[in-house]
Amino acid sequence: MANTTSPGVRKAAVRAMIAAERQELADLLDGLRDDQWDEPSLCAGWRVREVAAHMSTGFRLSLPATLGELAKARGNLHRMTDRVARRDAAAHSTAQLSAFLRDGAHHPWTPPVGGFAAALGHDVVHGLDITTALGFDRRVPEDRLRVLLAGIRPSGLRFFGVDLDGVRLCADDMDWSYGAGSAVRGAGQDLLLLAFGRRLPPGRLRGSVPLPRG
Repeated sequence: MANTTSPGVRKAAVRAMIAAERQELADLLDGLRDDQWDEPSLCAGWRVREVAAHMSTGFRLSLPATLGELAKARGNLHRMTDRVARRDAAAHSTAQLSAFLRDGAHHPWTPPVGGFAAALGHDVVHGLDITTALGFDRRVPEDRLRVLLAGIRPSGLRFFGVDLDGVRLCADDMDWSYGAGSAVRGAGQDLLLLAFGRRLPPGRLRGSVPLPRG
């Protein structure tokens, strides 16, 4: 049967996933102990509190403020996001950081490229940066994962420094694979993290796991 779902309906569905993801992660952040906020995340160089601060930056900063921060960083996006995340993590309480995420659950922010699917990826991956590093068994709902796994492209892999040449990603918990070659197996959400350039804790994946550059 042909897919008759309109693009508008699909966009609405992804926006609902984004709102649910942000609300669920805000609830999770509310339950963290003080010491867990200072634990390292999977996002290199950031603790849990920097990741949490970064997740709401897109809907807390206006466009002029964002451009101003980018100018201070001499046009380097990575330098800008790192500086702002560290500044805001220090300036706000943990209660504020989780509230920012909850209050922005329905905000229409999207990254510069990729639309709402990219916004969903931003939230899901950064959420996993936190929960995986802390050893939590949070399972991202499969419908959200499928949107993101279906969007894996060579350009995105290059952006995150991931080389999957000769590698086939195979999910153990869902019917999904990507690429061709030697199999790397694991949970779909762990393979998503790999595609986003994360170094996972030992034992999460099986096979000759490619390491991201940097």
